[in-house]
Amino acid sequence: MPQPTYPAARAVAAAVTAHFARHIESHGTPAAESPCAPDAVAVESIIDAAFWASLRREEGQAPRVSLAFLPAGRARHALVFEQRLALGPAMLAKVAPAVERPGIHLGVWREGGDFHVWGTTRDVPAFCLVIEVVASGLLVVKHRNEPFGKFVNVAVLEGDQIKIVDEKGTSVPDCPEMVSSLLGSVDRPIATGVNAVLVLMAASMRQHGRGGILLVVPHGSDSWRDSVVTPLTYAISPPFSELAELMQQPNADPDDLKRAVDAIAGLTAVDGATIINDRYDVLAFGVKIMRRRGSPQVEQVNVTEPVEGSVAIRATPSQLGGTRHLSAAQFVHDQRDATALVASQDGRFTIFKWSPREQFVHAHRVDALLL
Repeated sequence: MPQPTYPAARAVAAAVTAHFARHIESHGTPAAESPCAPDAVAVESIIDAAFWASLRREEGQAPRVSLAFLPAGRARHALVFEQRLALGPAMLAKVAPAVERPGIHLGVWREGGDFHVWGTTRDVPAFCLVIEVVASGLLVVKHRNEPFGKFVNVAVLEGDQIKIVDEKGTSVPDCPEMVSSLLGSVDRPIATGVNAVLVLMAASMRQHGRGGILLVVPHGSDSWRDSVVTPLTYAISPPFSELAELMQQPNADPDDLKRAVDAIAGLTAVDGATIINDRYDVLAFGVKIMRRRGSPQVEQVNVTEPVEGSVAIRATPSQLGGTRHLSAAQFVHDQRDATALVASQDGRFTIFKWSPREQFVHAHRVDALLL
């Protein structure tokens, strides 16, 4: 295989290798079942091939492909090619249309010094290296913490920009459980309840690409009405409870859950905010946020991003993205038990939450965790 020529691949390889080694050691599975730990050469070579493939076009379309580093014998329900394909940008771009649907991965392995693609799989074990081409020049390195669990991001590469996710990002004051779940630390439980739903909701909000605000308020309280313009044009009565009913079912169909989440996330594309309570009932959408009477205007917020090398800063809400961010910050300042999720049209995603320790609105930038 040719030597990698994408500089960011080499720059990130050591950090990614160390991440997987640390997690696999903590996993504590028997040697026969332990995940396939990637070395720096594997990380660098697969990222390099994926990056150059992302810049190609096949029938006018940019390839979107996911690569999983594991042998065919460790994949369940593997579709194995009769002849292996040498790992390279041209081959990946050619095969990409067959595997661009979510959940399908090209299996990559190495014999000797040569990497090859052996086929496809829908199932990857915990802590299996996965490299996904999201868009031209945009790659995400990820893995699952448990089989069939959600993916957590390790690093994001966009051209010459590298973001390595900081697992210690949960140490910021009053870090929301939703952020902890997205970080996927091995010493933290997988999100359940409202936090799990909000992770799905955030991903769905980003996908529609129109930007939007989702406000989560406590059930049984109407104090949020003091911070919105009334009468509400799109109030929902009685509250829409499909998602709430699904979450009460012990064996709810995941497809039904996804459809319910997507339906609510779709409401956020309408100008204004969508409001749900922490029992998942939809209360209104297209809501205009206003400053509560007697409350001061939010001038600044604390901003953090769980990325290595990132430092906390204090900024005006408008510096984060405009009127949506200003409105969300004001709402959380005035309604301190609420959470605001804000998606920008350019893919940025921010969670606003009041921090009792800081006595300040805290903006958690999490777009690197949602790709």
